Amino acid sequence: MPCTTVLVGKKASYDGSTMIARNDDSGAGRFTPKKFAVIGPKEQPRIYKSVISRVEIELPDNPMRYTAVPNAVEGEGIWAASGVNEANVGMTATETITSNPRVLGADPLVVYQPAKDGQPERAGGIGEEDIVCLVLPYIRSAREGVRRLGSLLERYGTYEMNGIAFQDADEIWWLETIGGHHWMARRVPDEACVIMPNQLGIDRFDWEDAYGGQKEFMCAASLREFTERNCLDLSRDGFSPRDAFGSHDDSDHVYNTPRAWSMGRYFCPKTFRWDGPEADYTPLSDDIPWCLVPEKRVTAEDVKYVLSSHYQGTPYDPYLPHGDRSMSGAYRSIGINRNDFFSLIQLRPGKDAVQWLAFASNAFNAAVPLYTDVEEAPEYLANTTAEVSTDNFYWVSRLIAAMADASYKKSLFHVEHYQEEVAAKSHALLNRYDGLLREETDPAARQLLRREANREAAGMLKQAAARALDRVLYETSSQMKNAYSRSDA
Repeated sequence: MPCTTVLVGKKASYDGSTMIARNDDSGAGRFTPKKFAVIGPKEQPRIYKSVISRVEIELPDNPMRYTAVPNAVEGEGIWAASGVNEANVGMTATETITSNPRVLGADPLVVYQPAKDGQPERAGGIGEEDIVCLVLPYIRSAREGVRRLGSLLERYGTYEMNGIAFQDADEIWWLETIGGHHWMARRVPDEACVIMPNQLGIDRFDWEDAYGGQKEFMCAASLREFTERNCLDLSRDGFSPRDAFGSHDDSDHVYNTPRAWSMGRYFCPKTFRWDGPEADYTPLSDDIPWCLVPEKRVTAEDVKYVLSSHYQGTPYDPYLPHGDRSMSGAYRSIGINRNDFFSLIQLRPGKDAVQWLAFASNAFNAAVPLYTDVEEAPEYLANTTAEVSTDNFYWVSRLIAAMADASYKKSLFHVEHYQEEVAAKSHALLNRYDGLLREETDPAARQLLRREANREAAGMLKQAAARALDRVLYETSSQMKNAYSRSDA
């Protein structure tokens, strides 16, 4: 899936939390309705079978409960996507990334082969459909997540290139797949934030640490030998995993590098030059850093904003209101029509974990925080249907986005008011329920408080979304081609 990821270390965030966030985007030509769900141990399979690759994997006993953002419509598998388990470990999977012919020729992807011409069916590897379900219920730290997924990749392989984030309250790790069976992972520096478009991103790797103390790096057992044997190291001075395993195609300069440029420009506007003939980095730069130290502490709203970007304030904005529009819409935006959901998992020190969630195009939606240590999901975010309906948050968000885009100049004010209202009320709700949870020591009572908070958040969101829908519907209707100002009154 085309996606964008932001990771924020605990010393880079405003409150000491670790944050992992991702847009999940549909492939071209369709939308994929999503929902919020809580998966209990009894719902977790013991023998997992992938719909896409048909691979079957026996799973460990005693899975933990976890949240997820799975597909709402059956047929293509679970696609659990992003969630937090009972041990307060978060995970988002996956960001589709890139590779090159040398890697894929040396270690081909493990693609499902149907029975044909007398040959038996051959299962493929694991992929985005499967990874959260296979890993999240069984890990108690971010490092454990890397190791479990790494072992699965080495054993079963994968049919696609993916990037996966793991977090606990102390650490964030980012894993990237390399060909069919190899992988590497890097710990996100505590003071940094990571900016990831759909492109292999890790730009530095320490072999000695990966095969030694594993303080900052981990990898497949055979990765170094695989790299040397297949002459993948292209560097003259030091090893660059991005050069060895990634891509630098012309399409990257339309689809990927401009997104990294936009996010870096937001987090570090003064550290580097981003504009003009003397710029350190441009939308076409292949060497934009994988991680940056932001110039100010990063909030949940900052993350939501960059993952909603359509290059505001630059000549590349598709909604550019004035001036030279020759480059307007030249690059693939982050907040696009095909966004299916935005998820930001925030593991806050001394407080309960929350998962901020929004559906549809990020340029026009609003995110709400939900406590993750719960046994059920609020109805408004869980009842997504295949058919368009104003009874659930997913389709209401789609309707708001489509109409606000069509009446952008008139509707932008209403969208901004909607986003600010939901954000402010969300923080007020968290402040209130965090206080109640801090005072309550009984586990059963705490569980009830979290459920009550999520229901209240969903109710607030439903009212705010309905008002926004009403307003943008009016603005869009007023711009219909058959509009006529004279009335009969």
